[in-house]
Amino acid sequence: MKNVKLAIEHKFSLSVYLWGLITGLISGIAATKVQYGWLLGIALYFVIDKFVLALIKELPPEIEDERMILKKAFWSWFLFWLYFTMLSYTLMINFQPQFYSNQSLLYQLTQNGTVAG
Repeated sequence: MKNVKLAIEHKFSLSVYLWGLITGLISGIAATKVQYGWLLGIALYFVIDKFVLALIKELPPEIEDERMILKKAFWSWFLFWLYFTMLSYTLMINFQPQFYSNQSLLYQLTQNGTVAG
């Protein structure tokens, strides 16, 4: 396999996504133990600049200094954090859907395996 070299912009994005995944898992698991455990992940967002610089050592040209990392990384981090928070929380509590009507599409799919038309 050839030696693959990523552009610094891609390394930056991947490190932000990785931090979103890590903080999302921490938030989801903490939320199952403590009522406001999901706030832990939001607090960890504020150290994203340290995490990114520890992984990639240099910044993309459009980011002049470390303080801009928080601003540039927010939406990428937020979407990964939200997804993995909800995923890990749902898995940890062993969520089971509650059906309020036997006429619903979800009820029919889970009970019969098909949708009766």
